Amino acid sequence: MGTVVSLTVAFPDGHSDEATDRLDAASRVIEADFEALEARFSLFRNDSEASALARGVLRLAHASPLMRGYYAEAVDWRRRTHGAFTAERPDGVLDLSGLVKGRAIAEAGRSLAALGLHHWCLNAGGDVLVSGTPTPDPAGASSTDGGGQRATGGRAARPWLAGIVDPADRRTLLGAYPLGDEPSTAASAAASPAALADASGAGAGTGEGPATAGTRLALATSGSAERGDHIWAVGRGRPEFVQVSVAAADIVTADVLATAIVAGGRDMLDLATAQWDVDVLAVTRDGGLLATRGFRAPRAA
Repeated sequence: MGTVVSLTVAFPDGHSDEATDRLDAASRVIEADFEALEARFSLFRNDSEASALARGVLRLAHASPLMRGYYAEAVDWRRRTHGAFTAERPDGVLDLSGLVKGRAIAEAGRSLAALGLHHWCLNAGGDVLVSGTPTPDPAGASSTDGGGQRATGGRAARPWLAGIVDPADRRTLLGAYPLGDEPSTAASAAASPAALADASGAGAGTGEGPATAGTRLALATSGSAERGDHIWAVGRGRPEFVQVSVAAADIVTADVLATAIVAGGRDMLDLATAQWDVDVLAVTRDGGLLATRGFRAPRAA
């Protein structure tokens, strides 16, 4: 998939030979997970099943159960997003990359859990999935402090922070969104006061839900800043947003909805925030920001 994958693991007992061995094992498992999916679904590999479908030498009805299962899931997402997310390119070629990447990250997360790793941050091409906290309790015990946060080793457990790059300047961040197993009452807002003011003026239709959201373990970002206009917009016009970030409980939902909002514009943004428990930060072509309350909370990272 041409994706750079990084893994950060926090061990309660700090650095040790055992921790190093477990991290090496986790890296090998994740590499194998991504390689297996790329070998089947990549359109950049002539020997992949996806390429055989694209050339017409294989019919979908005769494809592998995994390929047909992913296609069925993509069709369901197309229905749920009113056509904003689709697996068919404008030229008719089946392209499941918008779903496969999230599935690969989710599978890697399950592999990490199976290896007994509980505190980690997995970043695949800017899409992030986390578990636990970067400050795990060495004693394995936890309590709750007066503010409702989980205390770890005498300190409040910190969330993982997922940075969101400014599409107009890849050297800077719009902000950092907190991810972790505990619900967050204040996601970080845009980095600068001016950007925060713009986001606060997003107006109606951008998810004016309660400030306290459900568990956010994943954040995905889609748009044209890194790879150009590779997302085909509904109606085949130019996408309204240059970048969309979605925070959700799972990485597949976050990834699919980020792509769908880029493709479907403001209508899909309104649908996503009404139908799913997510936070969204969308960057318009003129540099404006539309943000749900989670991204506009006063405590900036």
